[in-house]
Amino acid sequence: MGEVLTVLDVIRKSADFLERKQVESARLNAEWLIAHVLGIGRMQLYLQFDRPLQEFELEKMRECVARRGKREPLQYIIGQTPFHNITIKCDHRALIPRPETEQLVEQVMDLGPEIDEEISILDLGTGTGAIGLALAMHFPRSQVVAIDESADALELAKENAFHCGLQNRVQFVQSNWFDQLEDAGPFDLIVANPPYLTEAELSEAESEVKHFEPVTALVANDEGLEDLLTIIEGSFSRLKNAGTLWLETGIEQHSALLEACSRKGYAESEGIDDWSGRPRFIRVKK
Repeated sequence: MGEVLTVLDVIRKSADFLERKQVESARLNAEWLIAHVLGIGRMQLYLQFDRPLQEFELEKMRECVARRGKREPLQYIIGQTPFHNITIKCDHRALIPRPETEQLVEQVMDLGPEIDEEISILDLGTGTGAIGLALAMHFPRSQVVAIDESADALELAKENAFHCGLQNRVQFVQSNWFDQLEDAGPFDLIVANPPYLTEAELSEAESEVKHFEPVTALVANDEGLEDLLTIIEGSFSRLKNAGTLWLETGIEQHSALLEACSRKGYAESEGIDDWSGRPRFIRVKK
């Protein structure tokens, strides 16, 4: 018989392997992957360090760790990620929701409408559905329209809506920004995390991003500004008076975007920093 490996043995071996592959937080990644294979929470691993592992468990662990070693994102391997107060299913059909986007949602909640107001929300470029679903959950009397150009992303977003029990409150529309939205609106709130990277920024990104996530959800023309400017332009006629547009942006883009808001005739616009102090969000009032 071969050597019997315990949970702790496999965590150590996996962490060493991932470290050699230059995966950040290698030990933490190893723990998440092994907990995922065993179907337990990561903290429960600490109570099972001496547990001997079966060959079928080891086989599955090797497969997951090998995928991570090739720099496939952890969230795609595990198949989900926490986002605000919900769990979002993640796969190659859409961008993985980021902590910055979670902060965008929190800003909307903090500075937006009262929690019990009846409001209409438009989520532009919904991807996994994370923004629209988190807002629908927070504002129980809201109705949400979520659009994406990608049929695959919309399918994933619908699966997430069903999983959250929100399928009756969120309407999904396949549309290139506003193209298929003739009859929808006007909205109290429009929220978007559009593509805003330049090709150069993408080329410098981690392997996880540039080799696995959908490029169309990341990169925009015109120094990363094209989609943001389209949204600023198109949102004006689709917002109610005193309605608000929220954008996640690149950190070099605020002066150009705030100028575009002013030219379009919005009543006010401001840049807001993320947790790390970078100019990340724009809030615009009609």
